[in-house]
Amino acid sequence: MDVSSLEKGAIEGRYAGVQQPGGTDKKDAPPPSLLGEKEVVAVDSDSSSTGRQDFLGRLRKRCRNALGLLEIETNGIEPVPRENRTDNRIYEMFLVWFSANFNVLAFSTGSVGPAVFGLSLRQSFAVIVLVDAISFIIPGYFAIFGPKLGTRVMVQARFSFGYLGSIVPSLLNVFSLEGFLILNSIIGGQTLASVSSKLSWDLGIVIIGLISLLVTFCGYRVVHWYETVAWIPNAITFLVMIGVGAKHLVNAPSTPGAGVSAIISFASTTAATDLSWSSMVADYGVYHNASASSRRIVLYTYLGFFVSSIVMHLLGAAFAASAPFVPSWNAGFDNASDIGGLMFAVLSPLGGFGKFLTVLVALTVPSACAPTMYSFGTSFMNVAVVFARVPRSVYAIVSTAILMPVAIVGSTRFYATFVDLISIIGYWTASFSAIVTVEHVVFRRQQFWRYNVEDWKDPRRLPLGVAAALAFFGSFGIIVPSMSQVWYVGPIARAGTGDIGIFTGFVSAAVLYLVLRAAELRFLRCDIPRCPAGDEGVDL
Repeated sequence: MDVSSLEKGAIEGRYAGVQQPGGTDKKDAPPPSLLGEKEVVAVDSDSSSTGRQDFLGRLRKRCRNALGLLEIETNGIEPVPRENRTDNRIYEMFLVWFSANFNVLAFSTGSVGPAVFGLSLRQSFAVIVLVDAISFIIPGYFAIFGPKLGTRVMVQARFSFGYLGSIVPSLLNVFSLEGFLILNSIIGGQTLASVSSKLSWDLGIVIIGLISLLVTFCGYRVVHWYETVAWIPNAITFLVMIGVGAKHLVNAPSTPGAGVSAIISFASTTAATDLSWSSMVADYGVYHNASASSRRIVLYTYLGFFVSSIVMHLLGAAFAASAPFVPSWNAGFDNASDIGGLMFAVLSPLGGFGKFLTVLVALTVPSACAPTMYSFGTSFMNVAVVFARVPRSVYAIVSTAILMPVAIVGSTRFYATFVDLISIIGYWTASFSAIVTVEHVVFRRQQFWRYNVEDWKDPRRLPLGVAAALAFFGSFGIIVPSMSQVWYVGPIARAGTGDIGIFTGFVSAAVLYLVLRAAELRFLRCDIPRCPAGDEGVDL
């Protein structure tokens, strides 16, 4: 398909929020101050409205000032201007995502292979290595949108889904991120409660939720700082686990009936977990240097995800597969329902030190919760102007209030909750990722000057979103028959394929969007800027 032919009649574009030739950078500059910004928290409204001194406006201003004095981030979802994207510490993108995945949640993902689908250790390992290596390419690639455009993922989605169309993935992301928070809190609560019979799962969940709230409430800088150190206690603990438990690990066989469909379903669950980061990854690079190498950004992010996840996934599979052969581990695992109990059972020979390490692992669960809770707020703010006026920190409180009671209820059937929730998240995330990828690679040719970032809140200058909406919802025409859940098995999955919804969803959404977006550009509205004369081929 000749994309250039689709650009005839396009409006003359302007460079916006992209790298300019000859720009200079500040060497190892710290992140720009996120406090006391003059902008309103959310500027998704006319500038004239910000001047109204009504009661609510004055109250919001006082709240922002108070939060600023406490060194709490007050920025909303407005794209970060290029002059504020000066942080040269690109290596942070490795540390943030390494820490967010080097924890007990990723450990539990690996355990799903033998514990839920009955796979052997070799089968589980093969699926994990292959799926992790491929699936993290998408979130690694999406990380470049943060530094290059200064936009959060759901704001950037407006350049394919349109202003109104982006509400759909934003809402789905809100529910998905809250789902992950619930899973994280369940695991953290179980792990914390495993060290003492006097500490219940419920209390453990509350403690994990409050710690996550504390980190997230303070905003971008604190989340980044926390993620640079949170992985250290986990690294120590899991090394000790290997030292203590390695002699008990066995090459466990698969259970009867665990065939090809079980292997594919485990691959789908793992891929869904990996791919789900695509809906938030760019949120944590919006203050990094816009002039940074795209390859470095992608590489650091990909390695942060891949290295941490594959280690945790493999360890989870190894210990879960061996648990039935070690009575104390099997008792702690409690019929494959208590990951925290399994970890404590492995460490229990160390006595008090084992308890200490188990508590450390539990208290670092917020390393996964904090970035998730942060993006919960930014996604909610993208749904409507009225939500954008609410300070982001308020959404952290709302999220915590929701996750605690729901996590307490869901903790009684953790694995069923885990697989069902992860799979559903994976279905829509696959279609969303395919659409955004095709838009950037095919229609915008991986050139960031083709995004007029200042149009982010102007529906008239953004895509109509018809193509994205049709492709997104149309992809579910093949996702649904390909699903395999406890509550529904589609005809394709019933034929023996297992759950392939995430794979069919990605492919079908990509193909549909390729065709429909071409038609939208040609017949409805051409919203992609043309390069000014003499600048063809500039790739930033």
